[in-house]
Amino acid sequence: MRSTSHTRRAALLASGLAVAALVAGCGSYGGSGSTAKPTTPSAPSAPAPSTPAPTTPPAPSTPPAPAAPTLQTATDPKLGTIVTDSAGFTLYRFDQDHNNPPQSYCNADCSSLWPPEPSNGNVTVKGIDSKLVGTLTRDDGRKQVTLNGWPAYRYAPDSKPGDTKGQGVAGAWFALTPTGGKAGVTSGSNSMPSTRATPKPSMPAPPKPTPKPTPPSSGYGY
Repeated sequence: MRSTSHTRRAALLASGLAVAALVAGCGSYGGSGSTAKPTTPSAPSAPAPSTPAPTTPPAPSTPPAPAAPTLQTATDPKLGTIVTDSAGFTLYRFDQDHNNPPQSYCNADCSSLWPPEPSNGNVTVKGIDSKLVGTLTRDDGRKQVTLNGWPAYRYAPDSKPGDTKGQGVAGAWFALTPTGGKAGVTSGSNSMPSTRATPKPSMPAPPKPTPKPTPPSSGYGY
């Protein structure tokens, strides 16, 4: 009975030694007996903030010069040859203006409905005698194109090129002809503002004389 216990104790001791040897072998590397230590990954370094290069602000752009106005001719089926601007919109004249010397009497609200044809002093022409084209300075300081002395205007309700809605408005607005006259009217009324003749008052007829009464008869047979 005692020998059996001794045998078991010897077997357990041998097993323990074998396990210890196995653990020691697993813990060594390369036969040198040193144990490899795990390396700790280093934290990634944050990139240094980049400083944007200073930018030079763009130089202020110079507004383009206004396009030079152009007066040209067009043919209207009712009015004949008329004058338009470079976009084909009809140009008009106003009977209350003056052409010698040139003077515009369409200002304030009137010039909103009838915008003056602007001039920068370099007007080109197509089909029009350049000697008839001029410029005047309006009351508000703006420059306006003239044709044979007559200030030139557009009509705001003309919505597209070729419209002539301003013809005959108020009996004083007419499309311009290439010579500065009034389109659609007789040549005799082109140079001066149209005026209506005032009828002269008629003189009353003289009264008829009243016949004198006949004296009664004396009855005497004279």
